[in-house]
Amino acid sequence: MNRRTCLLALASLPVWRIAAAAEPDQAPPVTFDPVLPGRTLTFPADHGAHPGFRTEWWYATGWLALPDGSPLGFQTTFFRVRTGLGEENPSAFAPRQLILAHAAIADPRLGRLRHDERAARVGFGRAGFESGRTRVWVGDWRFEQTDDRYHAQVSGDGFGYSLSLVPAGPPLLNGAAGFSAKGPGPRDASYYYSRPQLKVSGSVTLDGRTQSVTGLAWLDHEWSSEYLPQGAKGWDWIGVNLADGGALMAFRMRGNDGQAIWSAATLQPAGGPAQALPPEAVTFEPLRHWRSPRTGIDYPVEWRVRINERRFLLQPLMDDQELDSRRSTGAVYWEGAVGVTENGREVGRGYLEMTGYGEKIRVG
Repeated sequence: MNRRTCLLALASLPVWRIAAAAEPDQAPPVTFDPVLPGRTLTFPADHGAHPGFRTEWWYATGWLALPDGSPLGFQTTFFRVRTGLGEENPSAFAPRQLILAHAAIADPRLGRLRHDERAARVGFGRAGFESGRTRVWVGDWRFEQTDDRYHAQVSGDGFGYSLSLVPAGPPLLNGAAGFSAKGPGPRDASYYYSRPQLKVSGSVTLDGRTQSVTGLAWLDHEWSSEYLPQGAKGWDWIGVNLADGGALMAFRMRGNDGQAIWSAATLQPAGGPAQALPPEAVTFEPLRHWRSPRTGIDYPVEWRVRINERRFLLQPLMDDQELDSRRSTGAVYWEGAVGVTENGREVGRGYLEMTGYGEKIRVG
């Protein structure tokens, strides 16, 4: 195998296998940029990429409505990964940065996700990113920002979409002004902000038929070099657009025993300031499970989430929203649209992500 063929093969490997393929004595260890408290997030600069950090993602999810009112869920996720490989190598083939992307449509009429994935080494126009504004692409998939409007373009296996996403307000900073602790250790953190209540318009193509859609979405942008605290196997996360115009983000890091290692939330009342909530204010209680017929993984698909004194019930748009991304990031996870009720009344819609219910999740 010649050098070019070897590097092309390496760039197609899942991220965690790329790290394993590197020989430690071939190059000096790479120092990734650290996440430190007190840094002020600035916009529009922080909408763009941060290539000095190990892992970064732009993650858009939401509920859509077809012209007949039928609901769909959608996901667009672009990952930028600094591999730590080839940084002293001037060759354009060195896989210093990778772009990976996942896309999915949740269609209750089908009963399972339509999903696809892409992965490529940055360079030669095949994949790339920009700093200073959101623009990231791999092949003909892209997620980009013009002024304060985002656009998602995906053409996958049996589905596609072209969506415009318009924010209702400024970025929602999670944690301490965007410094989001993920565990008790000082290195267990990310820089993290959200854009809730994104107004969506555009079109979705399913099995060759294109229809217009409208809806609401949620965007997360997060970057870090150390994401999982010691002993964590995965996480449970929600991003909810509340019906009154507010927003809720909550997560817990979960250990091998299924118990929370760390939890946090951001609650933004409609028209009011955001509240960053500590671990003791947040609990996730699983209520009902679903077992995947493909992987045998058992996922809790209904939850009761406590945020201070409030209790939210999460119920899925459909049970089978498992996404198998072993060809890119090496992970199998559940990523799905959920409805949210409080005291028996619908109060919002959002997305639930659950990782590490099979193998331990690997980030970067």
